[in-house]
Amino acid sequence: MFLTQYALMRLLVTGGLGFIGSNFILHALEKYPKTKITNIDAIFPGSNIHNLAGLKSRNYKFVKGNITNKNLIEKLVSRSDIVINFAAESHVDRSIVDPRPFLESNIIGVYAILESVRKHKKKLIQISTDEVFGSLKKESADENFPFNPSSPYAASKASAETLVRSYVTTYDCDAIITRCTNNYGPRQSPEKLIPKVIMLAKMNKKIPIYGNGKNIRDWIFVLDHCNAILQASFKGKKGESYNISAQNEVDNLTIVKKILKVVGKSQDLIQFIKDRPGHDFRYSLNSKKIYRQMRWKPKYNFEDGLKYTINWYESNRKWLDSISSKDMLKTSWKTR
Repeated sequence: MFLTQYALMRLLVTGGLGFIGSNFILHALEKYPKTKITNIDAIFPGSNIHNLAGLKSRNYKFVKGNITNKNLIEKLVSRSDIVINFAAESHVDRSIVDPRPFLESNIIGVYAILESVRKHKKKLIQISTDEVFGSLKKESADENFPFNPSSPYAASKASAETLVRSYVTTYDCDAIITRCTNNYGPRQSPEKLIPKVIMLAKMNKKIPIYGNGKNIRDWIFVLDHCNAILQASFKGKKGESYNISAQNEVDNLTIVKKILKVVGKSQDLIQFIKDRPGHDFRYSLNSKKIYRQMRWKPKYNFEDGLKYTINWYESNRKWLDSISSKDMLKTSWKTR
């Protein structure tokens, strides 16, 4: 029944040229080829038209546009059954330098989507982040844990969550929220840690690490995240939120060393730099709710997923050539 339902759905994916959004579209079309997917993306930093350049499907349509464009969003939402909102400014370093684009995309954009979802009575899956909970010492945040965002990016995502919840309560909107830990995998912008390390190592360039490199993140392979979103799209309950994690807590320095070992480079490439402002020490999610209610669990362990990711970057020179190293491989938040 689940397979049949999804095969007949019309999905509006926002931000589908980004890392997670593009992987989701490819994964959904592979699993359910008859699903109709419309992708709207403004092609801001973090998006890459080459992420879906090889996609050939009569059931896929791309629309260049901004989610803050209420008229365009309403038109697209009215023709869809489910809206999955990946669209977001998501790089913490850039949010420190200039928060405004994050407020516009992550709050005003969500407002525009919610208004259309409310008017046309559609379903919304709002993709959020573990960063809304801020830095944690020992505990893991469950779905009811209080927000404590540290960066403008995290604050904008927390604001979007509260806005979604208000529309559920006030207007009875059919919306749910998913929060995920750090994703890694193919097609990720090299402004993020793992692809940046892979590319810098390949070029024998210094690899910058903030502070002492002991900051901890819980890592999940992107296709595991995509599977969880598929599950939540149909099994998730209106007004609920679901944490998604793979319970792979690893510090940044360990990740860098693992990558250098796999690609056969010396640890002498590591360069410690001044820590960025408001750098959270540790993120951690309690994901028992989605494990229990949807019987979802990750399939990829961290070691295998990391090797897969490294192999993908090494095998996709055309994709790499589409990236501007001048813009994407900067080494400090002060340079952005």
